[in-house]
Amino acid sequence: MLADVFQPNEFPSPERIAAMRDYIKKTWKTLYRSHAHILEAAKDEKIGHTDAQRWPIYISAMEDKARVEAEFKSVLSPAEFKQIEVLRLPSEMDQITEHGLLYLPGDYVVPGGRFNEMYGWDSYFIVLGLLRDGEIELAKSQVDQLIYQIAHYGTILNANRSYLLSRSQPPFLTPMILAVYEQTQDKDWLRSLLGAVESHYYYWIVPPHLNQSTGLSRYCALGEGPAPEVLVSETDAQGRTHYDRIREYYRRFEVMAYDVSLYYDKETDTLTDLFYKGDRSMRESGFDPSNRFGPFNIDIIHYAPVCLNALLYRMEQDIAQILKILGNPQLAESWDERAQTRHQLIDKFLWDEPSGLYLDYNFRTNERRLYEFATTFYPLWVGLASEKQAQRVVENLELFEAPGGLLTSAHVTGNQWDAPFGWAPLTLIAVEGLYRYGYRTEGDRIGGKFINLVTQEFEKTGTLLEKYDVLSCSSEVSNEIIFGYNTNEIGFGWTNGSVLELLAEAKKM
Repeated sequence: MLADVFQPNEFPSPERIAAMRDYIKKTWKTLYRSHAHILEAAKDEKIGHTDAQRWPIYISAMEDKARVEAEFKSVLSPAEFKQIEVLRLPSEMDQITEHGLLYLPGDYVVPGGRFNEMYGWDSYFIVLGLLRDGEIELAKSQVDQLIYQIAHYGTILNANRSYLLSRSQPPFLTPMILAVYEQTQDKDWLRSLLGAVESHYYYWIVPPHLNQSTGLSRYCALGEGPAPEVLVSETDAQGRTHYDRIREYYRRFEVMAYDVSLYYDKETDTLTDLFYKGDRSMRESGFDPSNRFGPFNIDIIHYAPVCLNALLYRMEQDIAQILKILGNPQLAESWDERAQTRHQLIDKFLWDEPSGLYLDYNFRTNERRLYEFATTFYPLWVGLASEKQAQRVVENLELFEAPGGLLTSAHVTGNQWDAPFGWAPLTLIAVEGLYRYGYRTEGDRIGGKFINLVTQEFEKTGTLLEKYDVLSCSSEVSNEIIFGYNTNEIGFGWTNGSVLELLAEAKKM
């Protein structure tokens, strides 16, 4: 029985869990997008739009416009079709005059709330949830849409909107593929993905994402200038944008974590071009924002981060595993060697012996930044930590453990990816990392606290949410978030998937 896994005061009854499971099962249909939902998918509250405008749907130069239009006409009424416009993407981003949805040929699941499009790293946790709920074809389609993005839009995108063409998200592609393959055992499908997988891998290991001085990779978005969605949707009650609030912060406070003159011109009270590069790169990381790389993560472009390089280590190992499945052990060996080289570099640059944590490395200052962040559990999750390193990380668990589960960081900053907030994906990664190294008691305890919190808030709100305050054990977070957007989105795709996975892990006890 699940209730036997944790202490009774830390884990809900089977009846309460069943009600939440039923909600998740039904919610996949709410978050599901197909061609029949294209008008719903095209709508985007993050970008300005007037009722007189048609919602643009952009297709790549490789697509057949007439065929795509025929697809939509076959499932939409004439009145609905008149509300969208199929457009071919221009050759340069700055030629896009009105942003819109990027076409995908198959079905997919969105996170929920204001996030009404398909996201890169969200998709991994969504796929796990779909597989747990027996939605195997939809999980496979989710992966197929990411592969389509690589072929038609250059990489897996932050999300399928035209204003997100210049940045990706943390690379969880190969764990997704292997999770689906485990269910389907379809070697032909697996073989068909290899070229796209390698293409996505090289996106991350060549400049500008490669830092040549360390041999490790960094987040580095390709776009320039303010992020369009911030100007429209990340505003507070006074109408100030996220960027306005940052300028105010720079005027009022001294910044010691980085050379603020790189990012802010005090004389003109303006943010620099490099600031916007850092801001976009922070969004590529998925951690938008925290103070992990200094205030608002703006200095991220000068760091080799733990999370990205752990994920690339896993990607290298996963590609080796795929090649072995497909009967090519010699080529697999070369990918294993790549993984081992990255392992050595991670140990050299990212393992911090004095603190017993994996820390991000600033290659501009040649120093690790002592900022306790839950990505320290990624190396346990991917299996590159030694037994001693894992033990040291676990000894630091008290820095992160809270009444509702796992704090994202040990620092309260007004950013949603810092304390007192906890997120389902980081909780799942940490719990699975603890399990991997035999720390079952600790993993059970963290997972149990989080499941208890999510269930409690589900019963109050009727939904699963994007994030939680794990100190006060609440989903009421808006008053605590100062920077970025301060809403708590409903749905919620990756919370759904992570909760189902945590429940499945609990059953293994």
